[in-house]
Amino acid sequence: MSVSGEGVPLVVITRAVPTESGGAPEIDGCRVRMAAAEPGMTRAELLASIRGAAGVVSMFNDRVDAEFLAAAGPGLKVVCNYAVGVDNIDLPACRRAGVPVAHLPDAVTEGTANMAMGLLLCVARRLPAGDAYVRSGAFASKGNGFPIGWMGMHLAGQTMLIVGAGRIGLAVARRARAFGMRVRYVARSAHREFEGGEISGQRVELDAGLAEADVVSLHVPLTAQTRHLLDRRRIGLLKPTAIVINTARGAVVEEAALIEALEAGRIWGAGLDVFEHEPEVPARLRALDNVVLSPHVGSSERYWRIRMTELACANVAAGVAGRPLVSPVPEWMYAV
Repeated sequence: MSVSGEGVPLVVITRAVPTESGGAPEIDGCRVRMAAAEPGMTRAELLASIRGAAGVVSMFNDRVDAEFLAAAGPGLKVVCNYAVGVDNIDLPACRRAGVPVAHLPDAVTEGTANMAMGLLLCVARRLPAGDAYVRSGAFASKGNGFPIGWMGMHLAGQTMLIVGAGRIGLAVARRARAFGMRVRYVARSAHREFEGGEISGQRVELDAGLAEADVVSLHVPLTAQTRHLLDRRRIGLLKPTAIVINTARGAVVEEAALIEALEAGRIWGAGLDVFEHEPEVPARLRALDNVVLSPHVGSSERYWRIRMTELACANVAAGVAGRPLVSPVPEWMYAV
C-alpha cells in the first residue's frame, strides 16, 4: 500500500493514468502525486512538479533530459516511461546521473496491433469517408453507386510488409495472416517466430519489400537511424495501390513526402496514429479523404492501459527500493 507523510519517498506521475479503482494508483512504501489529465503541464510546471521525487512515471511527450533530472534532484532513483518507445528520454544523461529507466514493452502490444489492423481496415474499405457520406444525407439522396461505388481494397492474398520485428510487429503479423495475407518482414536479423508455423513469413531487405508490398506497417522505435526511414525515395518505390500504416512514431516517415504521394494518388492511402510534429497535423493531411487519422492512441484499450499502469507502478516500486526493474530499457536502446 502507498503511504503518506514527509520522509516517505515521493512518486510523481506526470499525467493521470487509469486504474481499476478509478483513483490514483498505490505504490508500496511511497506517496503518490498524480497530475491531472489533458491538456497536461507546461515545461516549467512539469519541472516544478517533480522536485524531490524518488520516482517519476513520465509520458511519451515529456522530455526527460539533464534539465529534468536536475529538477528532480539527487534523490531520483528511477524513471519509468508510460510507453514502449523512449525517444523522449536522454538515456545517456540518465545513465550519467545513475538513474535507471524502465518502459512498458508488453502492455502496449495487443492494443497497438489492434489499432494497426483497425486503421488498415478503415483505409482499405474507406470507412470514415463512408460514414461521413451517410451522415451528410447523401446516401439517402444519391444512393451508394452499386455495384461500382465505394469500392475498397481487398486484403486476402495481399502482401503485408512489417518493418520492425518486435512484439507489436509479430502481433500484427498474426492478425494479417488471419486475414489471409502474406507476410514479409524487415529486421536486422532473422526471427524464427516470423518464419515458421502460423505466419510463414519471409525476411526481406527494406527496398525490395517496399516494392512488393500492398501494405506497409511500421513498428520500429524512433532513433537517429530510423528517422525518415520511409523517405521520399522509398515512398517512390511503393505501388500505386499500396497502403501505409504507422503506429510507431511519426518521424519514422518523411511526412511531407507522404502527403505529396497521397495527394497525387501515387499510393492508395495511409492510416496514421502518429505524426512527425504532433500534436500538430498539417492541414493538407487533414484534408485528404484517402487517409485515416487517430490522435496517438494506439495502445488505448482500457484493459491494456490499466496493465500499463500496473507495470509502471511495479517498476517504480522496484527502483525506489533499489531492486532490479521489472522491465528495464534494454541495453541496445542506449547505443542508438
